[in-house]
Amino acid sequence: MTTETDAVLRATALRKEYGHGDALVRAVDDVGLELAPGESTGIMGPSGCGKSTLLYLLGGLERPDAGEIWVAGEQTSRLSESGLARLRRHAIGFVFQAFHLIDELTAAENVELPALLAGASPRSARRRAAELLDRVGLADRSRHLPSALSGGQRQRVAVARALANRPLLVLADEPTGNLDTAATQDLLRLLGELRSAGQTLVIATHDSRVAATADQLMTMRDGTLVEQLSLAGRATPGVAALTALPGMNS
Repeated sequence: MTTETDAVLRATALRKEYGHGDALVRAVDDVGLELAPGESTGIMGPSGCGKSTLLYLLGGLERPDAGEIWVAGEQTSRLSESGLARLRRHAIGFVFQAFHLIDELTAAENVELPALLAGASPRSARRRAAELLDRVGLADRSRHLPSALSGGQRQRVAVARALANRPLLVLADEPTGNLDTAATQDLLRLLGELRSAGQTLVIATHDSRVAATADQLMTMRDGTLVEQLSLAGRATPGVAALTALPGMNS
């Protein structure tokens, strides 16, 4: 068990609500987790169960209605909006399900942007972008606009962009959702390399292959945590065992 000082990510009793009265929806309800450097968590469950909302809370894109979050030792509820933006730039990498690439920028420019915003020199940002695009198999597409890339290629650009600043914490929402089998295997290898390098991962996924690489698996339903399974020490968790968990077949 980690402590507040050595945990990259610690969240306790998180709750997030939308709407009012009869229309009130509790998207996340009393969810917590804790991860040390190099640890990973897979979050699974049916669509609409709260996985994406939880990632947005952990990354400071949404503020919880209750509960507390610490990222890299900082309690996010005590940070101003500018403080949260600084934390996201330097400590957190996002892989969004909808990519959120900038249409007017090339693949390389999209990957360079986080580094430039964090104060890196243009030369350093270009070098880092070239390295990452090569790692995700897109070195020959670096000058293409997003509109000229397939869905799977745009997903890989989004992964590369999330890693631009070597974040302590990577939050990924369905990172293999648009990838074919070969690209998925490449991404799984990359995720393994990131963990070995000490990066902490939280991955919302429907893909049991991705979930099987994590140290722990959380299953959510209707905003709540219904199952938490430690996979540490199991090199190849059985897919049959994973799919037997609540919400895995929804």
